[in-house]
Amino acid sequence: MDDPPAWIAEFTVTPGEFAAHLDAVVASGRTPVTIGAVADHLAGRAPLPPRPVLLTFDDGFADLPGPTAEALAERGLPATAYLTTGALVPGGRCLLPPAPMMPLARAAELERHGMEVGSHTVTHAQLDTLPARALAYELRASKAVLEDALGHPVRHLAYPHGYNSPRVRAMAARAGYETATAVRHALSSDRDERYRIARLIVRRGHTVADVEGWLAGRGARTAPYRDGPRTIAWRWYRRARAAVRGPVFAG
Repeated sequence: MDDPPAWIAEFTVTPGEFAAHLDAVVASGRTPVTIGAVADHLAGRAPLPPRPVLLTFDDGFADLPGPTAEALAERGLPATAYLTTGALVPGGRCLLPPAPMMPLARAAELERHGMEVGSHTVTHAQLDTLPARALAYELRASKAVLEDALGHPVRHLAYPHGYNSPRVRAMAARAGYETATAVRHALSSDRDERYRIARLIVRRGHTVADVEGWLAGRGARTAPYRDGPRTIAWRWYRRARAAVRGPVFAG
């Protein structure tokens, strides 16, 4: 978007920058794959192609089934879209601040453009702060809504803003997900954990050179690695805050 809402601006690029990033992916010679291919590799069912790259898009903003999917399709780039179902249905309950969102009815259109669809929960809450019943609802209800809309199983999850914990990961597996992506600000690897696959966030200040560096395997650490003390302390602070205020938007 050229003029995004203030709350999401940090994680937004202009259409021109987006096109340049996609052209960098094409020029890198990497092979774009969907999360399903990554899942098959991590489960030992099928190898990944040489030099794979996974492009993911969270939430389900209004541009996704239109100019974003079209820009990907024009370049022959498959990708994965993780949808926050509560933001895409009329009257849905969601913690995302106001923004133009796609309707759930267009989810199948994403698949026709070569995008695999996964869950990004119902409300976009910080999952690692939720009690068990609320967490189960976020995981299972979003999966069921997407499966009803698409007519097939939905096997993959992205944690809102990457927030997870051992309990969240275990419940994601019990809810029927085969993979879950986190953030971690890191490159993934074939040793990565199936229920917190590392991703890099493209922020407003990232340049084409940054994207080219990541595609070359530079500029970020490589997962898996253990959570550091600051990450653990931040998780406990957020849990205490949520215990007082209730569910909090993950962003």
